[in-house]
Amino acid sequence: MTDSVARAEADDAEQAALELLERGTIDVEGRLVDASNATLYCSITHHGNEAKCVYKPVAGERPLWDFPTGTLAGREVAAFAVSKAAGWNIVPPTVLRDGPFGPGMVQLWIDADPETDLIALSRRTDHVGLREMAVFDAVINNADRKIGHLLPVPDGHLYGCDHGVCFAEEYKLRTVLWQWRGKPLPARAVAALEHLAVELSGGSLERELSLHLTAAEIEETRLRVGKLLHRPVYPYPPDDWPAIPWPPV
Repeated sequence: MTDSVARAEADDAEQAALELLERGTIDVEGRLVDASNATLYCSITHHGNEAKCVYKPVAGERPLWDFPTGTLAGREVAAFAVSKAAGWNIVPPTVLRDGPFGPGMVQLWIDADPETDLIALSRRTDHVGLREMAVFDAVINNADRKIGHLLPVPDGHLYGCDHGVCFAEEYKLRTVLWQWRGKPLPARAVAALEHLAVELSGGSLERELSLHLTAAEIEETRLRVGKLLHRPVYPYPPDDWPAIPWPPV
């Protein structure tokens, strides 16, 4: 199978998933009790299609002093938009819609490979998906990339979840993925950043983000992309902010 055919099939699958998430009937099956905000495990059905999903109602969000505007659900959708625009496919299909407990984020459930040692995975330096995730987190200013947010699937692809505390105006990158700090960005990452720079300057991505983020947050995202392109190296940990989330898992 050629790369173009594989990409077309992946795009079709993603579009089908988005349609299911947007239009399907949500049935709550349980709650993920480890999450700090209301996170519900659900099934979703539409015209004979069925999948599992995560539903995070806005009503279940705890206010955060450093994210006073918008919603965490909206930031999760914004993270999906950035991942999709860059071609990284890191964030599972995600939409903002009404649900059993009001408006919220609905994201396709990913069955992670139970055979993968996540701690060992998080330390690798040769994993393409992990390297791209580190760049993605720098772009969205992810303040909470934990090991448990890594979702490797059996075919080798790596997804990531829980992007509600992203896009802060101040530099708050907090992640377990610092193994490339100061090293040059791969050419593939630079190409993705160049595309993001265009999409954030009057493109469709800027318009999509404006539905979920403030103008200042979008501008800071644009500036972060510009800085990465000006000096194409992986970022360094912040001096005045914990570099690793706690707990890291």
